[in-house]
Amino acid sequence: MTLASKGSRRIVGDGVAFRWLVRRKPTYCQANGWAPLTFVVERAEGRGAVLAVSLPSAHPGNWFGLPSQPVLPGTVAACVSRALAAGWRPSRPGPAFFMSLGNSAPHGG
Repeated sequence: MTLASKGSRRIVGDGVAFRWLVRRKPTYCQANGWAPLTFVVERAEGRGAVLAVSLPSAHPGNWFGLPSQPVLPGTVAACVSRALAAGWRPSRPGPAFFMSLGNSAPHGG
């Protein structure tokens, strides 16, 4: 999977350049408040496994005005460091590495 460069932002985490993206329009489940706000991260150069992070709030574009929070670069950098420590290998091809800032621990696949 490769992120579209349009709309993605660059960040450096653990000395490596990454790009991250929050989906501009919510999915149907996010719009209804059934699924949380998520963002994805990948290495800025080359292809590899992506990191998908779920936050404990709703997408800001939800239809019911549920509470949301902005995704800040500091949050993204902290998640990158935490995922790398937990086994995410962004330079190797493979399945997405999922992490939740809510109740569950990070996991690959």
